[in-house]
This record gives sequence, C-alpha cells and structure tokens, in this order.
Amino acid sequence: MTTESTENTGTEGITGTAGTGGTTERIGPPLVGGEREMLRAFLDYHRATLAMKCDGLSDEELRRQSMPPSTLSLLGLVRHLAEVERTWFRRVVGGETVPLVYSDQDDYQVAYDASGATRSEAFAAWEAEVAHSRRIEREAESLDVTGHNARWGEDVSLRLVMLHLIHEYARHNGHADLLREGIDGTVGA
Repeated sequence: MTTESTENTGTEGITGTAGTGGTTERIGPPLVGGEREMLRAFLDYHRATLAMKCDGLSDEELRRQSMPPSTLSLLGLVRHLAEVERTWFRRVVGGETVPLVYSDQDDYQVAYDASGATRSEAFAAWEAEVAHSRRIEREAESLDVTGHNARWGEDVSLRLVMLHLIHEYARHNGHADLLREGIDGTVGA
C-alpha cells in the first residue's frame, strides 16, 4: 500500500507492502487538527503498527501461537481485526447484511485460529475491510452519523466506532508486541 494522496482514499497511514511481507512505514498522526482528521490519523497509525509487527515474517512465524493451547498469533490478530473492521464499519455504520469474514455462524473466535491461514489471504481480507471502512467513514456526513449495533441493542455514532477501533487496535498491538518479541526478539513499534 502507498500514500501518495492527501485525500483519504483507503491507503493513508500505511506505506509499504504489508500483505507481501515487505516493510511498512507509519505516518505519525498530526499534533494539531480537527477531530475527524485526528481520529482518522490515529486509527491509521494503529493499523500501520499492526502491519509493521508482521513485516519480514514467514507464514509459519505469523501462525506461531503465543502459549498453546491459545490460538493467539500475529496472523490470528490480522484476521480478527478484519472481522472488527467489517463488523463496526460495514455491519454497524453501513447497515450492510454481510457475514463475518471467517465464520458464517457469527462466531468471532474463528478468526483467531490461523492454523491454515497464509499472510496473503489474511492481509488481503484485512486490507479489503480497511478500504471499506475508510470509504464508509469518508462518505459519512459527520461523526454524528449513527448505526445500529445489534449485539448491544443500541445505536452508536461513527465517533464511537472510530474511538472503539483505536482502542481495539491499541490493545491488540500490545499483544502483537509480545508475540513478535517471542518470535524473533524484535521489540518496539
């Protein structure tokens, strides 16, 4: 993915070739900006952090589980975050009736099992969902646009969705730090 445009077209914040194992660059969020610009930038920063944690690793290394029998792995996190992007942006904000990426039974845990997954498959799904998310956010009139979260039985704003995803990525990037260190000793973001 590259970042050549200043318009949020679906690739901002991440440069490099995350899906192919290349080197990912992060673009730091601005120090000053409007609310929507800041939310976009911080979400993209955390998306790029996840991709960076996977740079340079083989499929086998990406599938390595933290502490079996746990299924937590870097590739499992990428798959899980594809589900998160799809659920919050397409299903909740966009109102689309689409199944989960990895489960037709609405079982969110299926994504974590990356035992048969590949980098190319997982990153293609994640990058596609990120592009949908960016399109939905970009086309929304404001952060006050609402969608219905069926699991909660509540309407939620786009603002909450973006904040929730920043939280979700930040938490899982902490997991990714530990997983990556356990694989090859690489630390830091």
